[in-house]
Amino acid sequence: MSIMPRGDQLLLPANPLFIVITLLLALAFNMLPLGRSPWLPDMLALTLAFWVVHQPRRVGVGVSFFFGLLMDVHQGSILGQHALAYTLLAFVAIALHRRLLWFPVFQQAAQVLPLFILAHLVSLVVRMLAGDLFPGWSYFIAPCFEAVLWPIVSFVFLAPQRRAPDPDENRPL
Repeated sequence: MSIMPRGDQLLLPANPLFIVITLLLALAFNMLPLGRSPWLPDMLALTLAFWVVHQPRRVGVGVSFFFGLLMDVHQGSILGQHALAYTLLAFVAIALHRRLLWFPVFQQAAQVLPLFILAHLVSLVVRMLAGDLFPGWSYFIAPCFEAVLWPIVSFVFLAPQRRAPDPDENRPL
């Protein structure tokens, strides 16, 4: 009986500098002046969710709160709107991270979709409590795109951690 699912390979430890760079690039992407399109995914939420699932001891609720505050200040929105959404996203992702990692990437994408919907819903409720109008049902297209991007982000972010295939009879791992 194996501890790991068959076909999975051991990964090298994640480089903390790589994690910081991916988070900063996602923050920079979110800060691009692309307008408020309903289909535009929140790349920072996607990146935070990925690293919280894969590296919960390095990226957690505190990091998510910090990046949420940065997004709130940048967008001039209610202070705490993104911070609350990202913090809740990180909390639920930490609670589910062990279970999520047992699934293949496409099934993980289906399971993180409710997390992204929840994060967008929390952000929407905070905005509506402050007096904003309901933007329409197209607001929930972005979480679907974030879930679709999950396998691509997983492949790209885990690429530096993969070992080169080196079959050796003495080292089966």
